[in-house]
Amino acid sequence: MILRKKKLEIALSKLDMPPSPRLGLEQYTIPPKLAAELLYISGFIHQDIRDKNVADLGTGSGLLAIGASLIGAKHVVGVDIDSTVIKVAHQNAQKLSVDVEWVIADIEAIKGPIDTVIMNPPFGTRRRHMDRLFLSKAMTMARVIYSLHKQTTRQYLCRFIELNRGLVDSILPMELEIPYVFPFHTRKKYTVQVDLYRILMDYNR
Repeated sequence: MILRKKKLEIALSKLDMPPSPRLGLEQYTIPPKLAAELLYISGFIHQDIRDKNVADLGTGSGLLAIGASLIGAKHVVGVDIDSTVIKVAHQNAQKLSVDVEWVIADIEAIKGPIDTVIMNPPFGTRRRHMDRLFLSKAMTMARVIYSLHKQTTRQYLCRFIELNRGLVDSILPMELEIPYVFPFHTRKKYTVQVDLYRILMDYNR
């Protein structure tokens, strides 16, 4: 059974989050509502998920990878360097009875080509250019990429994607809610203005 957006959001809201996120890896989990929106756009508006080979780079607790499986991806791999969050992701997949290949590794260990990358990568606020590293990897292995980034980096990232022979097909402004997860947080939640990029790659290069 293929889930639509609202039911997908409800299913993803039942999943567990990592107990101790690591600040150095910028482990801000994507909220279920935003994950469902990304998956609806990629899976139903653009038909880039169903019957496709999909990778979630920096998968964290696995919401995007699990969601891709729920809406009909042929094969999904979720990659993260942190074994603790992969354990949570594996348990989450079991909870919803979906089949995802989990890989504990740096993203450079994953090879393409595949059909689609979906990701909520680090913004690069703690480690400079981490957003660029994730984009670079995705653009070497996938035909289509969906990726979330801070709106303040839009001009820079568009130029970076163009230089790497990618085509920014669309940019959709969204809001990412970040709950209180680190000691320096002073509010229950923060709202960050983000962009969802749909990037098409030129495979004739």
